[in-house]
Amino acid sequence: EQDGGKLSEAGLELLTGGRELAGKLDTRLGAILLGSNVEALGKTLIAHGADEVFLADAEILAVYATLPYAKVVSAVIEQEAPEIVLFGATLLGRDLAPRVASRLRTGLTADCTALKIGNYTDPKTKQEHTNLLYQIRPAFGGNIIATIVTPNHRPQMATVREGVMRLGEPDESRTGIITNVDVSLDGRDNVVEIIERVKAEKAVNLKGAPVIVTGGAGVGSKAGFELLRELAGLLGGEVGATRAAVDLGFIGHDHQVGQTGTTVRPRLYIACGVSGAIQHQAGMAESSKIIAINTDPKAPIFQIAHYGIVGDMFEVVPMMIEAYRSKE
Repeated sequence: EQDGGKLSEAGLELLTGGRELAGKLDTRLGAILLGSNVEALGKTLIAHGADEVFLADAEILAVYATLPYAKVVSAVIEQEAPEIVLFGATLLGRDLAPRVASRLRTGLTADCTALKIGNYTDPKTKQEHTNLLYQIRPAFGGNIIATIVTPNHRPQMATVREGVMRLGEPDESRTGIITNVDVSLDGRDNVVEIIERVKAEKAVNLKGAPVIVTGGAGVGSKAGFELLRELAGLLGGEVGATRAAVDLGFIGHDHQVGQTGTTVRPRLYIACGVSGAIQHQAGMAESSKIIAINTDPKAPIFQIAHYGIVGDMFEVVPMMIEAYRSKE
């Protein structure tokens, strides 16, 4: 995925995860690149793990449009017949993937938080299937984790949430193939004309934040989050939130961390009034250092925290702010 010649991190993360899956299956990893004058990006995709880049470079593909992109991607998949096809669960990926799945008459699992390779025995026919893609995602509002398999249709397709796969370091010494794809489109494939594009950048960049100060339902109100904003500002970080805090209207969804939010790996994660439900832990457990502040000494968050403070965040956080300011 690219926009204006800039590659999306979501796609590069998929190459890292795809490289692991391809290694387990002893097969090659391909990437489809669409756009206009984007051939130079192919080398970057190879450096991030692709063995072959299928390049569809045409003026009509300069700006994303559903029908042209779906036709080109579907044609490549039909020709190459891959076992697995992955999309980022971005705005673009969530629009494109269902169209492609419909064209190919195959299944699609949306918003996966993990992918694995495993075997499956059909409980009715007792037929055994090997090396299937386990497509793992939260279900029923994040209360359970579902593992979905597609034993009878190919390709196995899934969209993957941003941040759940690590962004690997590029290896400039890797070699690969860039294969040009024929872009044959007619009037029926370009029935929508884009007159103007208006892009609104996200106000919050949780994925890139080195420090995240997160509040849970225990923060108690919108006003309570202002205290967390002050601490995050001093530390050069961002403010995060649990789903409970977002559902209560204390803060916007862009701040949500967890299975139904953003997956993060900051250097420092400070959890304030966060109980630590498994759904939240799934989105932040790989943080380098975790400080938890909670009045309940039995809160699950303390099981994964490197440092735990049993106390009222409205007493502890001001002390942290004062201590930090005194050293400036």
